[in-house]
Amino acid sequence: KNSTINPRVIPTPVIHLFFVDMVISFIDSILAAEYEEPVKKTKTSIKTLGYTSRMPRPNIGIFGGTFDPPHIGHLVLASEAVQQLNLSRLLWVLAPEPPHKLEQPITPLPHRLEMLKRTIANNPSFEISRIEIDRPGPHYSVDTVRLFAEQHPDADIILLLGGDSLRDLPTWRLNTELVAAVSKIGVMRRPDVSFDMPALEAQIPGLTEKVWFIDALLQNVSSREIRRRAASGETYRYYVLPSVYDYIESNRLYGR
Repeated sequence: KNSTINPRVIPTPVIHLFFVDMVISFIDSILAAEYEEPVKKTKTSIKTLGYTSRMPRPNIGIFGGTFDPPHIGHLVLASEAVQQLNLSRLLWVLAPEPPHKLEQPITPLPHRLEMLKRTIANNPSFEISRIEIDRPGPHYSVDTVRLFAEQHPDADIILLLGGDSLRDLPTWRLNTELVAAVSKIGVMRRPDVSFDMPALEAQIPGLTEKVWFIDALLQNVSSREIRRRAASGETYRYYVLPSVYDYIESNRLYGR
C-alpha cells in the first residue's frame, strides 16, 4: 500500500518503445543503403547522357505555291512528305504574286487564302505561313528559305516541289544558293512531266544529293486543269475538298 516507485527502474512499456525505435532505425539504415546507391547511379547516368547525346534536329517542310485552287494532288504530296521525310511541321507558303506568273491572271489573295484554310483544316501537321503575305514583294524562294533558316536555326529546312518545278529549277533566281540553303528537296513526280537529272545537275551542282523523290499514288491533277474545267462547266467536284468546291461555286470563281 505504501510502495514507492524506484526511479532507477525503467517501466516495461518504455523499454519496449526504446527497442522498437532501435529496430526502426536499423531498418531505415538498411533501406537507405539499399536504394541510395542505385539512385546515385541513375542520376549520374542521366547527367552523362545529357552531355553525350543530342536531340535530333526537327525537320520543317516548306510547300509554296499560288494554290489556285488547292486540290487533292497538293494534299497527297504534303501528307506523304510529312511521313516519308519525317517532318515535324509542314508550312504552306501562299504566294501573293509569284514573279514568274505576273502575266497570268491569279485569283485574289483572300479567296486563295480561304480555300487553303479549308484544305488543311483537319491536319495538325499542316500550317499556313504568312511569311510572303506580310512582306513586300517580289518574293523569291531563295529569300523565303533564308528567312525560315534565320527564324529556325535549330531545324533542318526541307523544300517541297512538284516535278514540273524541279524541271524548271534552272530558271529560278539564285537556284544554286537555294539548293545550298536547304537540307533536302522533296519531289513528287507527275505523270505528265519528265526531266533529266544529269542535265539538271550540270546546271545546278549539288542538286542530285539534295533531291528525295516522294513515293505516292500518281495524281494527274493540276490547278490549271481545275480552273479550265470550272470555266467550261465540266465536272471537277472530286478534285478538291467538298468545302473548297462549295466555296468556288458560291463565289463564282474561275468564270462560273
